[in-house]
Amino acid sequence: MTSLSYPDLGDPEIALRAWRTEDAEVQLAGLNDPLFLRYSDAAAVSRDQVVRRIAAVDRLREAGTAVYLAIVAAADRDEVLGEASLSGIDPTQRRASVGYWLVPAARGRGAATRAVRLLAGWAFGELALARLELTCGPDNLGSQQVARRAGFQQEGLLRSHLAFKGGRRDSLIFGLLPSDLAGPATS
Repeated sequence: MTSLSYPDLGDPEIALRAWRTEDAEVQLAGLNDPLFLRYSDAAAVSRDQVVRRIAAVDRLREAGTAVYLAIVAAADRDEVLGEASLSGIDPTQRRASVGYWLVPAARGRGAATRAVRLLAGWAFGELALARLELTCGPDNLGSQQVARRAGFQQEGLLRSHLAFKGGRRDSLIFGLLPSDLAGPATS
């Protein structure tokens, strides 16, 4: 796979950009947020781990397997609202997985939906992907709402899908095709 360039994506409300070392504090707060930790199998992280993560996600982009982008305010690209990502990019099968999280102050304003739609448009256009997938726990209603508002269709329940907090977790699976993205986002 070839290296991916950072896309220049934005709308009147938000933009997506590369993570910077200067963003470590806000990423630290986001990844240690109780709501994030509730729905993630990740453990709380240190600032050093976040700095290493910023470098690691850039290496994934260079390898062409993933792109992790900071969601920022369009008016102030230093104001980080969260993250949107494509991971597991498979150019042979032409699919990838979508992920996202927001800092508490950015929730409920449509930033995640906007970011996912921008990233999906880029994935379908620039990367020529044919399908995006998203999974979340059945109890993660916020993530489900973002998925639906971004145009994803719920396709089913994956029973005992993931190792999760010492046990197993079911996951809802959502899919997005280029034709699903054609309609407007719902609020």
